[in-house]
Amino acid sequence: MPKILKLSALRNYSEVLDEVKPGHPVYLTKNGEGRYVILDLEEYDSLKQGLWQRQFAELDDSVRAVERYGWVDEEKAEALLDGLAGDDEA
Repeated sequence: MPKILKLSALRNYSEVLDEVKPGHPVYLTKNGEGRYVILDLEEYDSLKQGLWQRQFAELDDSVRAVERYGWVDEEKAEALLDGLAGDDEA
């Protein structure tokens, strides 16, 4: 069960920080809306590493697509994008 606290709970920040553990972030609300998350540093580093891995995987996919299909010049790319935007408006 996630730990959800009001932002005002930070007045006793040491108690709030004691609640933060790997796999158990603390969520803070402001005016009844979710606003902030406090993560354990190891969990943050792990999330960041996973993000980098996904970005590099997407870059690798893009490189393979270019190697397979070739480059598209800027003019053709703009025409393709305009065509896609036109499809959404119809």
